[in-house]
Amino acid sequence: MLKSYKNLDNSPKKSKSRSILIGSIVAFVIAMTPYLFYLYKSAPSGSTVDFYFFTYESKYQESISLVMWFFMVKSIPLLLMLIWFFTCKHWWYHVLLIPIAMFSFQIVSLIYEDRYLDEVELYWLLPIMTIIIPFVYFIRLKLFDKHVLGIDLDAMDQELNAYKEKERLEKERSEKEKNG
Repeated sequence: MLKSYKNLDNSPKKSKSRSILIGSIVAFVIAMTPYLFYLYKSAPSGSTVDFYFFTYESKYQESISLVMWFFMVKSIPLLLMLIWFFTCKHWWYHVLLIPIAMFSFQIVSLIYEDRYLDEVELYWLLPIMTIIIPFVYFIRLKLFDKHVLGIDLDAMDQELNAYKEKERLEKERSEKEKNG
């Protein structure tokens, strides 16, 4: 025998309260970003810091405070870009993946510290850009054709199929008349 499950309440009231809750959390995170940025001031001024599980040593920067400043300069815009990406309702929101990838690569290079910062991240972005830019341009073309020029490709396809069918029927009729 099947168990009966309680129907989930998908009423507009519940949906609206959920939307308000999510919007409030997003607004709170955005409002807290200046305070999050200044967390670097609480970092030690030495070149090493001991955590419970590991020790971090800054090889290229002079102090942990400077490393934290670099980290905050990269992570706060990344956080804001991620919020923008997930809340954007425009057709072009995929373009935001390019600066998101750039900030991510910069944070990774900061963590590994095997070279100077912001030097070669552009080369890592080229493959991402070669995928995202044509994709977004294709979306733009489809929207431009449909909404600005009024070209509906599906309607055109149906019209062409109807025309081909009409041509085929006329050809069959002319062959019957010719043979008959």
